[in-house]
Amino acid sequence: MPERFIPPHGGYAGLLSYQKAEIVYDATVRFCDHYLDKFDRTRDQMIQAARSGKQNIIEGSVASGTSKETEVKLTNVARASLAELLADYRDFLRVRNLEEWPRDHPYTARLRELNRTSGADYETFRNAVEHPDPAICANSIIGLIKLTTYLLDQQIRRLEQDFLKEGGLRERMTRARLAERDNQRHKKDKRS
Repeated sequence: MPERFIPPHGGYAGLLSYQKAEIVYDATVRFCDHYLDKFDRTRDQMIQAARSGKQNIIEGSVASGTSKETEVKLTNVARASLAELLADYRDFLRVRNLEEWPRDHPYTARLRELNRTSGADYETFRNAVEHPDPAICANSIIGLIKLTTYLLDQQIRRLEQDFLKEGGLRERMTRARLAERDNQRHKKDKRS
């Protein structure tokens, strides 16, 4: 069987970074609906940044079969979009004189605990991200964004390592073509 040069790709739903980005998106839509006026430009920007974080993970994952460069770029765009969203949540807290939780805050510890829950989804975080106190909502989503960006950092490092080990599409195509030539030559030699 000839070597395949287009590897399996598009498994974004299994990526923990995607799962967390989806929670961030859902929570951001609800947060903006609840705490920001529908005519506030920041509302649209926050929702779009959250959406971009999620959608670029999908697009990068699907494109990965033929372009590792595109996968790396789009994964980094996802990370950048979430960094922008993080700044918006911090602005929300700052302009309302609300505190961003430090690492040692008891609620931060609880959020870390929830993040370690196997199969965690929106329901896992619902009480925090839909809490009536906007400081709890915003800080909970901030914690989820920080985790998601950490996961994307790790994912980008892994993509770099995979590229160095496996190469890109052209290199895989060349290896597959050379392997096929060798296979054809061996078949010809056996017939002779």
